[in-house]
Amino acid sequence: MYGSYNHGWMLDGWGGMLFGGLWMLLIWGVLVLLFVALLKHLFVRPQDPGGRTPDTHTPLDILKEAYARGEINREEFLQKRDDLLEK
Repeated sequence: MYGSYNHGWMLDGWGGMLFGGLWMLLIWGVLVLLFVALLKHLFVRPQDPGGRTPDTHTPLDILKEAYARGEINREEFLQKRDDLLEK
């Protein structure tokens, strides 16, 4: 419908201000969400499906590293590996 002075649609007056405010809220909301996503990406460490962070080592990993460094012999490695896998 036309406004009281027949110079345009009613949305040109108060209605235009209402939709302008909604657009402003929408734009600010998107900016805030992008900022939060950026902070999360920068400061939250990713986790693998097992729930551990990627840099943690299981006892079996530590045992394999000790064997690779020559700190334990083959028989000792196999015995400890079997002990760990029984759990």
